[in-house]
Amino acid sequence: MRDTTRKLWDKQNQYPGDRLRLFRAVREFTSPTTALYAGSYVDIAPSFVFPNVTYVDVDRRAKTFFDDEDGVREIIADEAGGRVSAAFSFMHSDYSKLDVAPETFDLLISLYAGFISEHCTGFLKIGGCLLVNPSHGDVALASLDPRYRLAAVVLSAAGDYRVSKADLCTYMQPKNAVELTRESLFASNRGIDYTRPAFAYLFERIA
Repeated sequence: MRDTTRKLWDKQNQYPGDRLRLFRAVREFTSPTTALYAGSYVDIAPSFVFPNVTYVDVDRRAKTFFDDEDGVREIIADEAGGRVSAAFSFMHSDYSKLDVAPETFDLLISLYAGFISEHCTGFLKIGGCLLVNPSHGDVALASLDPRYRLAAVVLSAAGDYRVSKADLCTYMQPKNAVELTRESLFASNRGIDYTRPAFAYLFERIA
């Protein structure tokens, strides 16, 4: 493994096991065969859990990281308890300009990387799920998108995660009385404060 690969991963993995616990919880709700992680940087934790993940990032450091394929596989094997069967690929690209066949993936991951749902929903299969956190307003944007319905929330407590389908109508209620529109979300590029927040949300693509 190249020194750069290890250094990039160690910096990414500041809370060892955190992302593994997150994606394990998601797997209990939905067990995707294929996942698209747009704006992934070097966060390869989905490959600790899911069998086939495509990572996308425009950052040159991410390309350097994924170019060391053997090193990345070594990290996956270490973190996944020796499991080395996971398949992965990397696209060094702006996720808004991807050339990908429609409805290719079972899971779309949007974590801290902007309006992934705006540009990548078309790549998600009908019945597939969008995993999204409130950063940058992508949760709010998905809630306005008629192609999605809120299917579950991801709750975090004491460093652990669980997925819940209970009382979904009590989530997604803004603290402040504001009219949410696509235009306002893109203008602010910020998440919305909700009266009952969750760590992340799972939306099912229904259309």
